[in-house]
Amino acid sequence: MRKLKQFFKTPKGLLTIILLLLTLIAAPGEGWGVVGIGMGAAVVAAGLVDTFILKVRKDVWEFPSGAVLTAMIVTMVVRAQEHWYVPAVTSVVAVISKYVFRTRTANVFNPAAFAVVTMFYVFHMGQSWWGALPEVTPLWVQAALVIGGLYITDRVNKMPLVLAFLGAYFVLFTATAYFGDPQWVAEIFRSPDIQAALYFALIILTDPPTSPAKYPDQLICGVIVAVVSYAVFEKFGVVYFLLAGVLVGNVWEAWRRVSRRTKQNFPQGLGAFLKEVRPFAS
Repeated sequence: MRKLKQFFKTPKGLLTIILLLLTLIAAPGEGWGVVGIGMGAAVVAAGLVDTFILKVRKDVWEFPSGAVLTAMIVTMVVRAQEHWYVPAVTSVVAVISKYVFRTRTANVFNPAAFAVVTMFYVFHMGQSWWGALPEVTPLWVQAALVIGGLYITDRVNKMPLVLAFLGAYFVLFTATAYFGDPQWVAEIFRSPDIQAALYFALIILTDPPTSPAKYPDQLICGVIVAVVSYAVFEKFGVVYFLLAGVLVGNVWEAWRRVSRRTKQNFPQGLGAFLKEVRPFAS
């Protein structure tokens, strides 16, 4: 019990509580059965795989807290009515990606984002972002996402990253609405896209292993993610445009870390980064 209490005081533990709260709020509208089966299958599958990998790597049994969070995020992004194996398999791919794409210090990609984007072409799954509470009424209940998201963002010290992303993101789409075709980008300012952007910024973008720690780097990364997300939406109109943006931001952050550690600049730093990305790096 003491260890459990300590865990729930950590950022991972607090985020677990926040995601559980969002799930409980959203589940009645989506259907308790489909939410429970989908999330349960995803958490169990991802947790078992990560437990086995952790045992092999560290030779100790360890609770797979990261895998549980990843599975919850994957399930809350994917359409709740998908077959149970869709979030389960996607979550397993997410966990494996943490160990396949690594530098010496951390995994390169946000696991949930990487898996949802790659497995989209396998399952052609829908993405309703139901965990962002877009279908929940009354409207004030949706404040749970903002309050919980801001709290965990502050705890992991990523507020500049979130503000830089949201600022650049809405400026770009507002400018497009003003100078171009407003109908093309109108959905960005409506439900569920606006809730998805908030969930993305507060929960996914702020992932500590794949996002910058220092404020100047956070500002740059936030703008990069916003610009790429905007460009992918404008050019391809794909449903995972936000996740595509964070994956590019992840690559930039991993390259920056390697370049700073090896004191090399682009393109030498890019070469060092590509050499360093290898499976199960420690």
